[in-house]
Amino acid sequence: MSSLACIHLPAFSLQLLLRRRREWTDYPAAVVAEDKPQALILRVNEKARRAGILPGLRYTAAVALAHDLRAAGVSPAEIESGVTELLRRLSRFSPQIEPASEEPGVFWLGVAGLNLLYSSLQEWAEAVHADLRAQGFCVRLAVGWTRFGTYAAAKERRGITVFADPAAEHAAALEVSLEALDLERDFRGTLHKLGIETVGAFLTLPPGGLSERFGPEAYRVYQMAAGELWTVLQPRAIKDPIRQKVLLDDPETDVTRLLFLIRRELHPMLSVLAARSEALAELGLAFLVEKSGWRKERIRPAAPTLDDVQMLDLVRLRLESVQFSAGVVEIELTAGAVPATCEQLQFFAQTRTRDLDAANRALARLRAEFGAQAVVRAKLADGHLPEARFAWEPLQRVEAPRPQAGAPRTLVRRILAKPAPLASDPRSHDDGWLLLGPKFGSVDRLSGPYIFSGGWWTRAIHREYYFAETRRGALLWIYYDRPRRRWFLQGWTE
Repeated sequence: MSSLACIHLPAFSLQLLLRRRREWTDYPAAVVAEDKPQALILRVNEKARRAGILPGLRYTAAVALAHDLRAAGVSPAEIESGVTELLRRLSRFSPQIEPASEEPGVFWLGVAGLNLLYSSLQEWAEAVHADLRAQGFCVRLAVGWTRFGTYAAAKERRGITVFADPAAEHAAALEVSLEALDLERDFRGTLHKLGIETVGAFLTLPPGGLSERFGPEAYRVYQMAAGELWTVLQPRAIKDPIRQKVLLDDPETDVTRLLFLIRRELHPMLSVLAARSEALAELGLAFLVEKSGWRKERIRPAAPTLDDVQMLDLVRLRLESVQFSAGVVEIELTAGAVPATCEQLQFFAQTRTRDLDAANRALARLRAEFGAQAVVRAKLADGHLPEARFAWEPLQRVEAPRPQAGAPRTLVRRILAKPAPLASDPRSHDDGWLLLGPKFGSVDRLSGPYIFSGGWWTRAIHREYYFAETRRGALLWIYYDRPRRRWFLQGWTE
């Protein structure tokens, strides 16, 4: 019997998207990085590829190639949920399953000893393949002896591959194209320029020079392909989710009584988590509303906790903001757990001048009452215009600042969400240009212009940016919009 199998679900995020939106199967479809017109395309299906749409294009450019393109994002939480679902399904075929941490959609399974349940490995592989295909997944499966050999075969070969002996697996791995492996793009491009297209050709390179030129990650791939790096299978433990159900005799609309029922079921759930050395990271609430179906809510504390008082406070805030169209006849609670942290197990806690835990609890209360999008932070983004250079993302936790020792101080630029028009013109004042009135003084010097132009595909943009220094020390960031023939205030620098 062979000892290892590898399962690969190509374009895993795209498969999850098409399972969620099955009506998109007959259209060109793509996974985008974010829900914006200029978002990067990450994955595409075959219909989109035939239309000329490739990963790396912007969504607006892709729509020009295929007007019926369907696109949406797939969050990391959805990917992790998909991995967990597959772990539970695969646990029926093998007790040892290790998902790839850096490449979702790849799983290694231990198959030693399964000859007592299946007449052959081919029969076992066909059973696994049929089960996943029935769930709507496109699957590639390879059974062999080594981690890299089965991975390489599953990445390139379609359907099921069962190797008869280690020599056959090694020979097949040498013929695998480097395009099929999950290698860094620049590294793969450099190898292509050298005429190295397969794993066998890659192994002809000197390992010392490979490590020095391309870094430790390239050298690690070399060691795995050469059979010099062997790692034992590290299966992930699969634990049944903790759920509680409440069936009500009569439809209930009163928030206080619903909260009391939830409290009665929450305490035993936290006791089970504590026995597992886990903490509650997320509480799922599902309400079966009479004649309306299920309504689902998710409550996330500031940090994984076992404090029922804190969780009930968050549940109360969420229920007070929810309007039920009719009475609730059934309640289901689901606990999302993570391992308990060292801080939760400490008997004495160090006092801090700033209580970050209290700040995170306050943010959790805001999310519970107003939703997850109520607490956000700015992050840098790729954009042509200054106002498109940042986006808002949900803030999960407040972290302590980590200043760099000796780092130079930088100016902080305050950017207006919407540029403010300036009524005055520099040529209309003999005593100087009063940008913001006498309070800031007249403009002493203009630095610029720094020209931003583009947008021809939607609306032409031509901006001439300047830094305006006033007599009273203000440094303003302004621009002249040439198509609109008007000055605007973009922000200021402190």
